[in-house]
Amino acid sequence: MSQSIETGSRRFAIIGCGGWGTALALLLDAIEHRVTIWGVDPEYMEQMRESRRNPRYLPDVDIADSIGLTGDMEECVPPAEVVVMATPTIYLREVCRRLEPHLDDETLVVNVAKGIEEDTLMVGTDVIMDVCGNDLKIGGLFGPSHAEEVAQGCPTTVVAASRSPALARRIQRLFMCPTFRVYTNRDLVGVELGAALKNVIAIAAGICDGLDYGDNAKSALLTRGLAEISRLGVAMGAEMRTFAGLTGLGDLITTCVSPYGRNRSVGNRIAQGESLEEIVGEMDMVAEGVRTTRSACELASQYGVDMPITREVYAVLFGGKDPREAGRELMQRAPRPEHDKAITED
Repeated sequence: MSQSIETGSRRFAIIGCGGWGTALALLLDAIEHRVTIWGVDPEYMEQMRESRRNPRYLPDVDIADSIGLTGDMEECVPPAEVVVMATPTIYLREVCRRLEPHLDDETLVVNVAKGIEEDTLMVGTDVIMDVCGNDLKIGGLFGPSHAEEVAQGCPTTVVAASRSPALARRIQRLFMCPTFRVYTNRDLVGVELGAALKNVIAIAAGICDGLDYGDNAKSALLTRGLAEISRLGVAMGAEMRTFAGLTGLGDLITTCVSPYGRNRSVGNRIAQGESLEEIVGEMDMVAEGVRTTRSACELASQYGVDMPITREVYAVLFGGKDPREAGRELMQRAPRPEHDKAITED
């Protein structure tokens, strides 16, 4: 085994029994870590224990008997050396309040929630530190990584991010295996923003697909979507190069083209005439991009950044704007250079 991979079993608590939390549990169990999944609903966790399946979020995958399943955080967290926060952003703060009493100074916390909290405009790691303390050993794990494919053992590449390079390397060693390649990045702000904001562009991509706008439009949408994500990220202190990487361009491509993409599906259904309320009401899993659209527009206003695609997605989702009209307005904006700093001729 490569020296870059941490050998020896470690105890992991996965906080959240959704598809991504379950897929990571399967991955960690396969490389012989000891894993327990915590879920908020004890009855559902009992159903998972009996069936060794996750019928609501990852129905076609068997859960190994070696993986613990519990609705009791006391049973799950205190023995864990590593806590993986796999809770949707909308629930993250409340779950952290329940988690905080069980953490100790040596616990490593790894956030995998991709979103921005609406009221505070905080990304996941900031929410966790706000509740559990700024002295946490914390990082994130993000990138183009659908739960369904990770659970099947498909080759996947992600980024371990932390403001501490040593912690980023530790996360890398803990998760790295032959089917799951992990890079490191100290630009935690950029990594988390890329992971969150791409969900807004994925809704736009779904609208594009639902309106049959074709490949030319889809390619332009991804390219210009990445441009506005990068503009906001840099304004908030991120590094531009982060958005050309796995949690920028890579994650954006996967989310905007895959049939697994929940946010792309939301956009597709809206383009076909369904209301946001009925779409969200029918979904078991959270489409983070819906709420992130509100947060992104707030941040764009706060930092003085132009985000026209995000603005039109907001108008469609929350203002009742016709998707075709939104597309026309994007195409008919005033001419401008491709890059923010224009190259002028004498």
